[in-house]
Amino acid sequence: MNASLNTIAAAVQALAPWQQYICDACGYIYNEADGDPDGGLPPGTRYADIPDDWACPLCGVTKADFTPWTPPSLDALRANIQGSAPVATRGAAGVVIVGAGRAGWQMAEALRTLDADLPITMVTACAGDVYDKPMLSIAMARSTAPDQLVKESGAAAAARLNVRLLGHTHAVRICADTQQLRTTRGVLRFDRLVLAHGAQAYLPAALPAALCWRINHLAAYQKLRAALGQVDETGPKDVTIVGAGLIGSELANDLALGGHRITLLDVQAEPLARWSAEGAGGQLLDAWKDLAIRFVGGVQVAQLEQLAGRYRITTTCGQRFAADQVIAAAGLATPPRLAQSAQLTWDNGIAVDPVNLKTSNEHIHAMGDCIAINGQPSRFIEPIARQARAIAADICGAAPAPYEPRAAVVRVKTTSRPLTLH
Repeated sequence: MNASLNTIAAAVQALAPWQQYICDACGYIYNEADGDPDGGLPPGTRYADIPDDWACPLCGVTKADFTPWTPPSLDALRANIQGSAPVATRGAAGVVIVGAGRAGWQMAEALRTLDADLPITMVTACAGDVYDKPMLSIAMARSTAPDQLVKESGAAAAARLNVRLLGHTHAVRICADTQQLRTTRGVLRFDRLVLAHGAQAYLPAALPAALCWRINHLAAYQKLRAALGQVDETGPKDVTIVGAGLIGSELANDLALGGHRITLLDVQAEPLARWSAEGAGGQLLDAWKDLAIRFVGGVQVAQLEQLAGRYRITTTCGQRFAADQVIAAAGLATPPRLAQSAQLTWDNGIAVDPVNLKTSNEHIHAMGDCIAINGQPSRFIEPIARQARAIAADICGAAPAPYEPRAAVVRVKTTSRPLTLH
């Protein structure tokens, strides 16, 4: 009898619509239909069947940190608003958000959760499409086409949240005294400004920008994939990656699984040198034994030049490497221009209050990759949702939601051997 009931229950579950669950730590969406193949969950894995020790692909927390999720509509957000007085007034300039990556969109959602009518304008140099940036470094292993990485178009997300989206628009200068943001599409007034523009891939002096790729957003990744072509049509390419940190190692692993030949260069003696105490580099090198990845450590690039349609890298010790494509993955650097224009305090990034993420200007907050707390940049996914909630509470006059900096758990998405590091 029990066996029959279990069979019926299994059949009912199999016919139920696919559900989605959100990571309360970083905002990653687990879709039962897609599963998490790299984490051992094949497509169609129900949430109830996920082992308790499974880890979020983006931030490494466990299944216990996930809750059911449905993309919230504006009406749903209005219905759920409690305990905060709306701050929007007739003719108010509202909030301007610079940046439409994960930080920018989570900021918009956090504000909408507290005030459904607050004017929100988002300024972004790209189209503003919603996607998970960490997925760029595992897309080939998952056989994911670049256009399939977009979870929601910028236009659709803006309509859902009643946000004015200024796509393909560059923020030029902050006029702090008049509370205006100058952009390539005119001047915007703001009551509050949130800088969520992220950081840029650092470019060593020896690597001319015109000769190498910097994969820090979807558009650049899509162009790289187009340049590499399909292996079954054009054959494998020789790709040299300069920098064997988190991004460089993940890209090397993914492109090799995609059929390309990789040369990975770094000044350190092994990959992931930041986590040498945990033996991360040795584990990766062991996992790469059967992949077309050649790691060369202890070298520094002296010159990159283009010769007969290919590229040649020369190191300071005289070694030379030929490549069809070159990728710079030597870390991140926060662009200082906007912060300087507003005379914001700078400390290895935009300095912010560790509790409410306010900058040295009371009308300006900052979050995500562009900030530094006590001189320490914030470069990981997990803190972003908590930062957004802290800023939204401060802007909307809601109950404080103080941000608490904490040590990040880093999940290295090298699918040949995924690592969780501290």
